[in-house]
Amino acid sequence: QEQLVESGGGLVQPGGSLRLSCAASGFTLDSYAIGWFRQAPGKEREGVSCISSSDAILYYADSVKGRFTISRDNAKNTVYLQMNSLKPEDTAVYYCAAAKGLEYPYDYWGQGTQVTVSS
Repeated sequence: QEQLVESGGGLVQPGGSLRLSCAASGFTLDSYAIGWFRQAPGKEREGVSCISSSDAILYYADSVKGRFTISRDNAKNTVYLQMNSLKPEDTAVYYCAAAKGLEYPYDYWGQGTQVTVSS
């Protein structure tokens, strides 16, 4: 059964860092484009970052550009989102998703991991 599982969320102070992981089972991530999304309470889900299957295309939302970095480790079948200089407005549930290509709909979604940035 194809599955994505996010981990690495938690409570962090403003200015701190977290690394989120998105691990796949039942399929290999290296042939998929992977996106990270987030949804804060009372807000719509927004795209944060994505990486193409070839790693040639990376995208970051303006709100996280320069602070977040997406990467993948094919040997571990895992995609990461390194989040630095975190701000309270980064507080949200973060989800990863997999698609056959950036122009395709996302086929698989994880259950989400909570990130809370607060002093």
